[in-house]
Amino acid sequence: MGFLRIIRKWALRDKMPIREIARRTGVSRNTIKKYLRTGIVEPEFQILDRPSKLDPYAEKLTGWLLSEQRKSRKERRTAKQMHADLV
Repeated sequence: MGFLRIIRKWALRDKMPIREIARRTGVSRNTIKKYLRTGIVEPEFQILDRPSKLDPYAEKLTGWLLSEQRKSRKERRTAKQMHADLV
């Protein structure tokens, strides 16, 4: 259940005072009043599609991990060593 829906339910259906809603949610009374005044149901956030910082190195790292997988535990490189090789 959305945050604004809970606030509206407490205020309108349960007749809970704004001060009590603010105390329970940790949001200021002015913000609670603003949410009750507006007709917004839930705030919509824009989701950005960003490439990963590891994308340029993904193939090289995958190859290294597959080759390291075949080695014994003592012969494998650590993550620090792989990072040093990349840089």
